Amino acid sequence: MATTAITTPSLANIYWKETKYELLRSLRLQVYTFSVIGFPVMFYILFGLFITRGQTLSNLSASTYLLATYGTFGIMGASLFGTAGALSAERGLGWLQVKRASPMPAIAYFTAKIVKGVIFSIVVVLCLLALGIAFGNVHISFFTALRLILFLAAGSLPFCAMGLAIGYFAGPNSAPSVINMIYLPLSFCSGLWVPFMFLPKFLQQLAHFLPSYHLSQLALGAIGAGRNEPNWIHWIALAIFTALCIAVALYGERRDEGKLYG
Repeated sequence: MATTAITTPSLANIYWKETKYELLRSLRLQVYTFSVIGFPVMFYILFGLFITRGQTLSNLSASTYLLATYGTFGIMGASLFGTAGALSAERGLGWLQVKRASPMPAIAYFTAKIVKGVIFSIVVVLCLLALGIAFGNVHISFFTALRLILFLAAGSLPFCAMGLAIGYFAGPNSAPSVINMIYLPLSFCSGLWVPFMFLPKFLQQLAHFLPSYHLSQLALGAIGAGRNEPNWIHWIALAIFTALCIAVALYGERRDEGKLYG
């Protein structure tokens, strides 16, 4: 009698497929792709390549300086909308209940969303770099550009964690508004739109408590425009912020599980 062998997919294959289909899903949502990539690109073209053309900031061309700040702005958007928006929508549709009922490790679901956020963040930074080098007379070495990309890619992780925390408490219809109510003020108060040195004094003091400020300073430091603050201060601040967001997300996940199975 012939027997059919039942194969169990490897853990690596499960993570790979979950990430692959998460990326494909997002790429098919043209509104998402355009917003997370198109908005920072449009802002950089407008302010970095046209309005401030020929000006200097912190002894660098404005197009080079704004490459770091709009890069930070771009990875924040990609990370927050890629995690919070998707998570809140899928919670509303009951998709998380299906995932819980399946044998797939729960962590694979969240890993896929974080990896997607990091990938989209890198794409945003690469687009800004290409525009700056081609049209903005940005002259930075390959290693400086690589350092900037790596810093911003690593800096997307705290905002992915923040997105998971928001996604567990925002409804599917209110999530975009909640994200923007957090994302846009953070960007302005951290000097991502208006250079930090031009912000009012009270905002400059407030900025030290914001994760977006610490990431932007790491990015600016990578291109030689930082405020001479030690990098370890910024990394520690981002690590603490990430841990807090993960704790909030875990609380939200357990709260949802208690409502379903309590």
